[in-house]
Amino acid sequence: MDTRLKPMTSLSALTLPDHTQLPDSDGTFVKNLHEHPQSILITDSIKPVLEQRHPDGQYCIGQDSGIYWRLTDPPEKGAEAPDWFYVPNVPPTLDGKMRRSYVLWKEYVAPLIVLEFVSGDGSEERDKTPPSQG
Repeated sequence: MDTRLKPMTSLSALTLPDHTQLPDSDGTFVKNLHEHPQSILITDSIKPVLEQRHPDGQYCIGQDSGIYWRLTDPPEKGAEAPDWFYVPNVPPTLDGKMRRSYVLWKEYVAPLIVLEFVSGDGSEERDKTPPSQG
């Protein structure tokens, strides 16, 4: 079975899916019961600074939400779902709807801060990419 990611090539730039058309969950359970309280603590701690930096309210905070960065089949393979992220200078809602995910090909603004909380001893979160031989 071929497990490589297959880019979706049948869609034109005009019909790329948005946050309402992409999955908002990969069906896995949160591995750390502290993630939600930690996310709230970070958001509450940084909110006064963000309100000063963005008096117009144009910023997005996400937690356990997909950041779609590549269009693939299935769509979830082209997304990462960090525990917490902040994107400056974007509206917190789209067309009056809460964001289900953050879609880079619709926004063009990358998250400025992305956090992944460590579960257990942290071995699952460690980068296993071998050092380059260059």
